[in-house]
Amino acid sequence: MWRFTAPAVEESVPQARRAVRDLLGRQGVAGRQDLVYSLLLIVSELVTNSVRHAALLSPEVAVEVAIGPEWVRVAVEDNHPYRPKALEADFGQTGGRGLLLVREVTREAGGVCDVEHTSTGGKVIWAALPLTAPAAPATPVV
Repeated sequence: MWRFTAPAVEESVPQARRAVRDLLGRQGVAGRQDLVYSLLLIVSELVTNSVRHAALLSPEVAVEVAIGPEWVRVAVEDNHPYRPKALEADFGQTGGRGLLLVREVTREAGGVCDVEHTSTGGKVIWAALPLTAPAAPATPVV
């Protein structure tokens, strides 16, 4: 497992994305571009949420990556106790869809995601995506 912490500031979003991208490349995951793009999008959204919504109570954000034989798990942890929920799309708003996006990207990749409380009173939001692409639905023969 790999973990790093960064200040809960906007500049940490691209820093986290680059660090995760580089790690995935070093670990041989870079060959699956669709998987890498999905993981980087998830990390970007989760770190952005921590920076925007938890920084007051959590001056640092932690990013964790675990690569197993079948899954890659990314997680973002902060010390804010609020456990967010994915909002439904509101086409009148320009923001507020980060967790919805994370949930849908994860589901589309055949993965799972969740929010859990930490022992220190904060939360960790994680997504685990399979290393193998999900089977494509069968195309009906007409």
